[in-house]
Amino acid sequence: MARRTKKVGSVGRFGPRYGVKIRRRILEVETVRKAVHTCPRCQAVNVHRVGSGIWQCRRCDLTFAGGAYKPVVTTSVKREIPPAAVAEEVEEKREKPVKAERKIIGGP
Repeated sequence: MARRTKKVGSVGRFGPRYGVKIRRRILEVETVRKAVHTCPRCQAVNVHRVGSGIWQCRRCDLTFAGGAYKPVVTTSVKREIPPAAVAEEVEEKREKPVKAERKIIGGP
């Protein structure tokens, strides 16, 4: 029987099915999920996934909620700003009107 997982890793079980992009995406998710993670309390590298979004440290027995595939979710919500609004803000900051000083002509 031929080896199917020499290049592709754990997604070799799918064989030629589902397409390359999907299999690579699944491989990325599985490697992150199965990787070693540090505990937020004791800093030990002993955190494993109990269920979807549930993580447990094997050393200090801390059970905590996290992401589905990572114990700590690092995505941040960004407010989408249209490029035109950003360009206007930059122009406003650059082109502030400078007040002209009054010169008194013929003063004492």
